Amino acid sequence: MSEHVITEQAGGVLTLTLNRPDKKNALTDAMYGALSDAMEAARDDAAVRVVVIRGNGDMFCAGNDLGDFLAAASGGNVAEANVFRFIRLLGRFPKPLVAGVQGRAVGIGTTLLLHCDQVVLAEDALLTTPFVGLGLVPEAASSVLLPQLVGHRQAFSMLALGQAMDAKAALAAGMTNMVVPNAALDEAVAKLAAGIAAMPPGAVQATKALMRDFDAIDAVIVREAQVFAERLQSAEAREAFTAFMEKRAPDFSKF
Repeated sequence: MSEHVITEQAGGVLTLTLNRPDKKNALTDAMYGALSDAMEAARDDAAVRVVVIRGNGDMFCAGNDLGDFLAAASGGNVAEANVFRFIRLLGRFPKPLVAGVQGRAVGIGTTLLLHCDQVVLAEDALLTTPFVGLGLVPEAASSVLLPQLVGHRQAFSMLALGQAMDAKAALAAGMTNMVVPNAALDEAVAKLAAGIAAMPPGAVQATKALMRDFDAIDAVIVREAQVFAERLQSAEAREAFTAFMEKRAPDFSKF
């Protein structure tokens, strides 16, 4: 288990907390591995009725740690990376998922919310999906799930143009159940998770399965991953990542 993922279990609720606040909870391959291990164990543990995802510090998740991500992806087989394992687990997870989000949620920090059955946002939450700006494409089935939730135009603004969605807009768009003051986030998430855990677990999981087409979601995840892997090798992505490392604006005018 990575030191950057804290697991706590009580009252039927397993809480997975991203614990890399000095790096804004940017996810490394080791963190994806730890999250995946914990979710696989929770899936098969009858004592776990709900899984909660949180982030320590003032930011929920900055997305992928780009340096670590590029190193992990350099082998060329995205399907073997822990990020892909984690995303597929999200898409097929049979038990309720709850997220509590403060500050920015970037990339996977936003797309994982589409797999959560309940989401609580703090007032300062800001959701962004800057894939195209990096020469890449969306992941975690967000190319289908986000348009279904917020409509094509709003989804295009987020996924293709990288436009941010604040907490108020997220509530109006159906991206969250509620928006609370930052100081009330912990209590709101705990209360929500405890309420789910008190329900009949078999009926809750059967209801989720009826509401989610796990096979269709997984097929989208696999298709996205194939295009994502191709885009990683593109000249556009090379320019985007080089510009990021050199702390300059990318120049896509030559493409």
